[in-house]
Amino acid sequence: MSGLTTHILDTAAGRPAAGVGVRVSARRDGEVRLLAETHTDADGRARLVEGAQLSAGGYRLEFAVGDYFHAGGAAVSDPPFLDVVVIDFAVADPAQHHHVPLLVSPFGYSTYRGS
Repeated sequence: MSGLTTHILDTAAGRPAAGVGVRVSARRDGEVRLLAETHTDADGRARLVEGAQLSAGGYRLEFAVGDYFHAGGAAVSDPPFLDVVVIDFAVADPAQHHHVPLLVSPFGYSTYRGS
C-alpha cells in the first residue's frame, strides 16, 4: 500500500510522542502547498497522505515538537531549542509506501526512510 506515514518517538522519555502537531506540504516550483495537518495518535503515529494522493516530487514535514515538550512538562528553554522540526524530502516512486520516522528529544533529532 502506497502513501505517507510518520512515527515519532520521544527518545528522552523512551515512549511514543502522542499529540504532536504534524503538517505535510508539497514543494513544487518554489512553492509550498499544505496538504494535510493532524496530530499523532497515542502510539505516536500519523497517516498523512493516502496512496492515490501521493505523486513524485518534493514534500515537507513539519513537527511541532516545542509545543509537545512544553505541554508534557519537559525541561526546555524558553523559547525552546527545537520548536518546529522541518524535514524536506522527495518521492521518486509514488507507488511505494513512504514512512518518515522522527526520533526526538528537546535538544536533538534524527530521521530516516522507514518501512
